Amino acid sequence: MIKQIPNLFTLLNLFFGCIAIVLIVQTGLIISVDANGQQTIEIPQKIYWASVFIGIAAVVDFFDGFVARLLKASSEMGKQLDSLADVVSFGVAPGMIVFEFLRRSYASEQNGLDINTLYLLPAFIIPCAGAYRLARFNIDTEQSYGFKGVPIPAAGLLVASFPLMYWYSNNEWIVNLLQNKWFWYAIIIAVSYLMVCTLPMMAMKFKNPNFKSLLPFIIIAAITIVTAIIFGWLAVPVAFLAYVILSLVFKQ
Repeated sequence: MIKQIPNLFTLLNLFFGCIAIVLIVQTGLIISVDANGQQTIEIPQKIYWASVFIGIAAVVDFFDGFVARLLKASSEMGKQLDSLADVVSFGVAPGMIVFEFLRRSYASEQNGLDINTLYLLPAFIIPCAGAYRLARFNIDTEQSYGFKGVPIPAAGLLVASFPLMYWYSNNEWIVNLLQNKWFWYAIIIAVSYLMVCTLPMMAMKFKNPNFKSLLPFIIIAAITIVTAIIFGWLAVPVAFLAYVILSLVFKQ
């Protein structure tokens, strides 16, 4: 029974990911027209709560591995179950967020509500890339102390930060950027590529922990804290970018 405790954490990860998806698909679009006949398209704030549940899923995802090591209950089943949960919480749910923002971007344009759904489907390249990355990770024995490509939770948290930035940023340029469809297509390409590529990425696993191995994570933490104090949720994409750059600088 004790050996099943880590699996319960993994299933909680999946559970919260499913809640996030429900919150995303129930949003719809609010269409309003002002006195000048100007049409305004807005997304209800339920997507904000989806981001919160993706964040909770990430916390649970961290603890399932921690608990498994603590209880010495790691298993092949747990490894596979973790990947299945991750592809939902950090692949499908973020893909749905991108889908909704793409829909909002097109809807704000003239005749945008009549846009062909095919223009929105690239959003699902993200969960496909995440699933491919997880499958490769599960059969690769060389990723014990480092990753090949960005791990899917990091990619998922990056995408989940955008709704928080959209509703809680005081910078107009950020809001306008998140309303631009080309920004979202760029995110799809960049995030998907970073997951499926074989570039060396850091992991919080060390053969011999020392200051040198911890230094890049200390730098990321410092950058994140400073950015969060000054720019709020912009700290998440900044931390993501710092993680990618420092992974390439401090190649393992």
